[in-house]
Amino acid sequence: MRTIRVGPLPERALEAAAQFHARVLPELIRPRADEDLVLIFEPAPYDHRGWRLAAVQDLARAAAPARVNGVAGDREAAIAQALAYLAHAPGVTGQLLAVDGKSPESR
Repeated sequence: MRTIRVGPLPERALEAAAQFHARVLPELIRPRADEDLVLIFEPAPYDHRGWRLAAVQDLARAAAPARVNGVAGDREAAIAQALAYLAHAPGVTGQLLAVDGKSPESR
């Protein structure tokens, strides 16, 4: 499973999405069909979830049958646990897992 750390990105969601789409996405547009991918995002305010999830879902559709997921957080132990889970969950794709301890999804 290939991991790509995304960031740092601007604090404002619109600016962060624009920078992601301009700098990071072009490298991922042609996903490797033989390798699962996990994007690791730094923690961000709640309004970043929408664009991040949409990007992960679109990449997952393009990469099928390979899987694409996202993990949001900065605690290395929590990121490692999420990566271990994803490595053994072959049906999980197109998801954004919050492991930052701040988001409602990670509590």
